[in-house]
Amino acid sequence: MFAKPVRGHTTAAVEGDAVVLLIGMRINHFRAVHQWLPVMLSMIRMLWELARDPDRGLLGHVLLTASPRTYYVVQYWESRDKLYAYATSPQMFHHRAWAAVNRKDRQGKARGHVGLWHETYVAPEGSHESIYFDMPAFGLAKAHGQVPVERRGRYAADRFAHRSRPVPEPGKTS
Repeated sequence: MFAKPVRGHTTAAVEGDAVVLLIGMRINHFRAVHQWLPVMLSMIRMLWELARDPDRGLLGHVLLTASPRTYYVVQYWESRDKLYAYATSPQMFHHRAWAAVNRKDRQGKARGHVGLWHETYVAPEGSHESIYFDMPAFGLAKAHGQVPVERRGRYAADRFAHRSRPVPEPGKTS
């Protein structure tokens, strides 16, 4: 259950773009348990659904809390297309959950007991880097794999410059 730290400096073995989704909820009224508990359980149910089908594209996630009121999940995805496919698939629980939220909102039954939010980032190759020191695989490294930092560069500038495929010279095609 508890991962052993990997000695030394490592970095995430991301090849290509990194797709990161931050998604969460804020409890606006603690006593409205009947409003916020189903939202929290829905978040967990979606993670279980994705864990049962790795082909959907979720590579890993981290559950976090920002305060006693705010809970969120950092999700690492294989691609923006797979994230969008999951979010819009009528067969997946996310689609049904959002349909219920939207229905309540249209009916004026959303009372502000629970806040919902998400932010999605696609960091193209060359615009993200990572380093871990005496850490088990975590975050991007847990989602994409972990390699010794020397394979990508000792310095952040070197890791930003790493490419999974050679970049063609200007004026030349590959």
